[in-house]
Amino acid sequence: MNYSLLGSLIAQKPRVFVSYHHRGDQDSYNAFSASFHDNYEVIYDNSLEREIDSDNVDYVMRQIREKYITGSSCTIVLVGAETWGRRYVDWEIKATLDKQHGLIGVYLPTAPVRPDGKITVPDRLYDNIQSGYASFVSWNAITASAESMRTHIAAAKSRDTQLIANSRELRLRNT
Repeated sequence: MNYSLLGSLIAQKPRVFVSYHHRGDQDSYNAFSASFHDNYEVIYDNSLEREIDSDNVDYVMRQIREKYITGSSCTIVLVGAETWGRRYVDWEIKATLDKQHGLIGVYLPTAPVRPDGKITVPDRLYDNIQSGYASFVSWNAITASAESMRTHIAAAKSRDTQLIANSRELRLRNT
């Protein structure tokens, strides 16, 4: 038996994909990544829009699914002031749902609260919060501890995939 291979498999960290508005919420991503780097392999710390650099929607969606979503435990969407209008966030959520992975929305302290007390989220995330497939939690709730994060991810991964709402057209432009 190859014990070094076995040890590396045991030590392998669960992977989570983090979707966020890079220009607006990079500081939150950095804090999130720093908080959980010991327990999770947090994917991705650069703008996929710059990384993939293509106008071909099918190609971009395939790249997101194959290079970033495949192999992750779930997707965590950091929701700040402008996250709701970002096309790549929408595409990353769609790819997550296509793969039937868990989905968690995390509202950041910088997310503006509307007069009705609600926070504006990406439409596809909203559909899945409403259906019961995605959870929507505060920054403080998910970053409280590694155990809190583990609990939220386990709950997201255990949801019934029949609750997935993924029929919206792709957002083609940022707002």
